[in-house]
Amino acid sequence: MSTVQQNTTLKGGEWIIKDTNSSDIFAPEDFNEEQKMVMDMCYQFLEAEITPNLERIDKQEQGLVPSLLEKAGEQGLLSTTFPEEYGGLGKDFITGTIVNEGLGAGHSFSVAVAAHTGIGSLPILYFGTEEQKQKYIPKLSTGEWKGAYGLTEPNSGSDALSAKTTAKLSDDGKYYLLNGQKCWITNGGFADVFTVFAKIDGTQFTAFIIERGFEGFTQGPEEHKMGIKGSSTVQLYFQDCKVPVENVLGEIGKGHVIAFNILNIGRLKLCAATLGGAKRAASISVQYANTREQFKLPIAKFGAIKHKLGEMAIKLWVAESALYRTSKWIDDKEHELLNEGKPFNEALLGSAEEYAIECAILKVFGSETLNYVVDEGVQIHGGNGFSDEYVISKAYRDSRINRIFEGTNEINRLLIVDMVLKRAMKGKLDLMTPAMNVQKELMSIPDFGSEEEGAFGKELKYIANFKKAVLMVAGAAVQKLMMQLEKEQEVLMSIADMAIETFHAESALMRLMKLTAQQDEATTTLQTDMVKTYIYDAADRINKAGKDALNSFAEGDELRMMHIGLKRFTKVEPFNTKDARRRICNKMLEANTYCY
Repeated sequence: MSTVQQNTTLKGGEWIIKDTNSSDIFAPEDFNEEQKMVMDMCYQFLEAEITPNLERIDKQEQGLVPSLLEKAGEQGLLSTTFPEEYGGLGKDFITGTIVNEGLGAGHSFSVAVAAHTGIGSLPILYFGTEEQKQKYIPKLSTGEWKGAYGLTEPNSGSDALSAKTTAKLSDDGKYYLLNGQKCWITNGGFADVFTVFAKIDGTQFTAFIIERGFEGFTQGPEEHKMGIKGSSTVQLYFQDCKVPVENVLGEIGKGHVIAFNILNIGRLKLCAATLGGAKRAASISVQYANTREQFKLPIAKFGAIKHKLGEMAIKLWVAESALYRTSKWIDDKEHELLNEGKPFNEALLGSAEEYAIECAILKVFGSETLNYVVDEGVQIHGGNGFSDEYVISKAYRDSRINRIFEGTNEINRLLIVDMVLKRAMKGKLDLMTPAMNVQKELMSIPDFGSEEEGAFGKELKYIANFKKAVLMVAGAAVQKLMMQLEKEQEVLMSIADMAIETFHAESALMRLMKLTAQQDEATTTLQTDMVKTYIYDAADRINKAGKDALNSFAEGDELRMMHIGLKRFTKVEPFNTKDARRRICNKMLEANTYCY
């Protein structure tokens, strides 16, 4: 079905039809000394500045979060990947991802810093004129000015382009007069500069740079939220707000280009932040399980608790594998585009757009991994987990927003399949050939040939079969439903779930194979446990999602044949996941922290 890629970076979505060479995978084990130091610096910053002040932050003590952003700016944590000419450190994309993960366990502060460095700064950095960049980015780099982003409106939700905020050129041609409102604006209560979207003359969706203090610009009171209570969230109001014409950001009528491109990068960064938060929550849960006694034993001794902690570790290690695999792809593509003579902003935007499918996959998996970890963390804490005195309850409340941020997980699932199919239709991704090969295989006698060779031969075959399952179900859905497919959201989400599981299973296996080749099987036994457990469980999840999709549009002999094919493609040998999870958990209990 596929050809092994030798030292070649796959294009976005190509992993579904091509194999990867495990030596090409980038993983945390490959961090250089500087990158390890950056991660440590993030942890130290949280330990010194954020963790002791969590209650003060949640009470929105006047000026506290802005001052903490300034402290982060002094350490270079706000401008890691910004070019040096604008006051940044000029580091690579992977190092930027490390900062997002390293600061991810800061609860509301993590949201403030992510909004500032991402949607609050990047639109100007990537789409601004040279004058705009020189004016704003150096101040945003240090935290002297704080950034925010105004896209969402009270009635727009996921339909961001249905904005009602309007902009009209003034009679003297010097200003645009903005009228309307924006809601759910993170950092809105203290930000100095905002990227705001409005429709010029009610039709041309355009971005504007608005400064605090512009005439006609006001803000509402702080929202009372379920979680991330310490992050500033307000509404913005514009009543004939005077925005100088030189503050139009990007091209008139092309605001959607800014909005969607910034979201691609934001989704990967959100995955990194949720990973950092989930690792911290897992560590808290391990420590509680070691100290809490019931029936004269630490609850860590009980199998039910070991199962939860072991599963946390598996999900975290798998999520991390996919995150840094994708970060390296984006970094490689960025350098490729720079070498072709593209300016830095076009290079990063182009590389993030290339891997928009993977960024959406990461966002869904990362946010749902954090959701699992904090939910089971509360369960491990029992009644104490429901008390504000324990930080796990804060982690639980704060995590919920991540499945809504950066496009809801439902929207991202729909986008995953939509983007794959659009690339196939444009000839960027040859899905037809492998999909036809899968169809031929379904019609042929199953090959029960010799065992796969190599230490991970079986697992490689499982992943190859998972890909066939995705291609079979997606291909059948396209053939059967054609133009109606986009309306069948349940089918699209089931296919997306199959793809998400497959991408993460492959990412984890490739990392394990590289690690084992560099060390030896004896030192990677617990990582092997994690990967084998994940693949074993993923097979069932892929099978269920595939059946749900097929049952909704196929019938008769066709349905029976595809059910047989799906069963064949998701068949894995029995594996004792109970003992594997116990072994994985026991290492954490011994270390008294998440230690993978």
